[in-house]
Amino acid sequence: MDVLFYAVFAFLFGLCVGSFLNVCAWRIPRGESIVFPPSQCPKCHRPIKWYENIPILSYLALGRRCRGCREPISPRYFLIELATGLLFAAVYLKISSLNLPFRISVARLAVSLVVVSLSIAISVTDWEHRRIPNKLTYPAIIFGLAMAVAFPEEWRAPSRFMALGFACASTAFWGGIMIAMAYFGKLAFKQDALGWGDIKYVAAIAAAMGPRAAFFTVFAGSVIGTVGGLGLMVVRGKGPRMAIPFGPALAAGALLWIFIGHEAWNAYIALFRTP
Repeated sequence: MDVLFYAVFAFLFGLCVGSFLNVCAWRIPRGESIVFPPSQCPKCHRPIKWYENIPILSYLALGRRCRGCREPISPRYFLIELATGLLFAAVYLKISSLNLPFRISVARLAVSLVVVSLSIAISVTDWEHRRIPNKLTYPAIIFGLAMAVAFPEEWRAPSRFMALGFACASTAFWGGIMIAMAYFGKLAFKQDALGWGDIKYVAAIAAAMGPRAAFFTVFAGSVIGTVGGLGLMVVRGKGPRMAIPFGPALAAGALLWIFIGHEAWNAYIALFRTP
């Protein structure tokens, strides 16, 4: 019963975070403050009352239209709130099922929820604007390094200083790997293969969840991006080439790590062990 209660709480908390992510995804790429002015309709600029800003419920109660100008409200708001709520609940259920020590459970839950939030935000901004803002990735890197200091046991380090060193090394290593991939990709394809936002996002994953998570994110993201790109080519048929942002595929890879990454990694390592 306690697990169900906390899962529902995580879902409701996720709905609220999803509402905030909608603000971030709309305002940050446009260089606007995420604090001022208060929420308003992007079309008629009418201030939104608090009771018109309740996640999920307000969207449905308003009939998917602005109360002022009656213009349709993008379903993106509803979908991001719902997806964030469901993912928060799923993350809680996943971590609670592992029966980890309390401190490690707290650390992993906090990191996972931040990574989920970051992944949703960068997916939207990269898909809509073809960029991943520094205001999303830099705080995530700082958060990851701070969590290493606060919870060195997650890095299996004997001291906070060593945990910070491991986290910094993970960040620098995977940032360098991604820079090298971008450089050689540009040489091979005669155009930018990776953006700086992609590089910083992977660096944030490395800082928050470690080098194995970063490797899995890049590998799974590459597979997902390739399959998705081929699928779009089949659906679109012949026509002008369309650039597909890599951020959403990387985000999907990071989410897969949270839910199945450790099990997939251990299963892969087991293949090389002597019977």
